[in-house]
Amino acid sequence: MDDTSEEHEALENLIDVPEAVGVFDSFEALQGAFYDLRMVGFSRYDISLLGSEHALKSKLGKAYWRAPDLEDDPKAPRAAFVSEEAIGELEGAIVGGFFFVGSYIAMAALLTPLSTLAASIAAIAIGGSPAAVVGALLARRVGKHHKDYYAHQIENGGILLWVRVPTEEKKKLAIEILKGHSGRDVHVHDWSA
Repeated sequence: MDDTSEEHEALENLIDVPEAVGVFDSFEALQGAFYDLRMVGFSRYDISLLGSEHALKSKLGKAYWRAPDLEDDPKAPRAAFVSEEAIGELEGAIVGGFFFVGSYIAMAALLTPLSTLAASIAAIAIGGSPAAVVGALLARRVGKHHKDYYAHQIENGGILLWVRVPTEEKKKLAIEILKGHSGRDVHVHDWSA
């Protein structure tokens, strides 16, 4: 596919709804802007971030990029915002799930109908602890991936945040919120991706 047909394809996927964009230098500022946008009525589906490094490479063919180069690029891949709380819940679910599965397997393997309460507790501890360790390691990996995603964007000029602003009122609110949370280069373009 040549550059002209790729550009044409990217333009076909645009939505005729204006979009505000801002660049953030910290996850905390980004998260504050996200929460305030949600509090004043923006849908989470109207808010997006820059996609992963893998998505950037596959969609744009670029291993290196800077945030200012992608602010107004309709081909820039998008991703949903994931809060620290959601990552914490996911980590807890991973650890808890592995503990439960390990405990269940241990109980099924070690217990008979004549088992005592002490044997039941021992089976849960024996089976659940190693599984919980595996779960904790996987959960830590999820948390590290999340932190690396934002750190990589900050290294490349900042974390990009786009917000669809279908009305003048929402446009003013979004600009005020993005700037209020230290968003840089806050502006609006006439389309959404």
